[in-house]
Amino acid sequence: MKRVAIQSGDFDVAAELAALESLGGGGVASFTGIVRSEGGLIALELEHYPAMTTAQVDRIVEEALARWPLLGVSVIHRFGRLEPGARIVFVGAASRHRAAALESCAFLIDWLKSDAPFWKKAHFADGATAWVEARAEDEAKAKGWQAE
Repeated sequence: MKRVAIQSGDFDVAAELAALESLGGGGVASFTGIVRSEGGLIALELEHYPAMTTAQVDRIVEEALARWPLLGVSVIHRFGRLEPGARIVFVGAASRHRAAALESCAFLIDWLKSDAPFWKKAHFADGATAWVEARAEDEAKAKGWQAE
């Protein structure tokens, strides 16, 4: 099972986990990202080019499927204007054993945080806006997977 979705609407974490659990493996790992409200943030606006984004996310999911013995993977990333508390990303992986599920999930979210082709603009309560840059520690984690 492979699911890649780039969408504006919310997603159902329980349904995603149930789909992965139904594959009969011994482990399911997941990560759900939530928009934070730090520093007066009132919204995070994500832009992307649909064909490019879908192709790049699909490529990295294929890499995870080739690297680990997975039964299934689900990656959902939202775009548009999201307020604090909104779900922004879901990554889930199912495998016969926990290590593959955990490692592949970490690999996928590290890549999404540093290299996925989304442009993020932060909107603040005082009216200011700022483009969000990838954090150095996120880039370092993603690069660490290249060495393996």
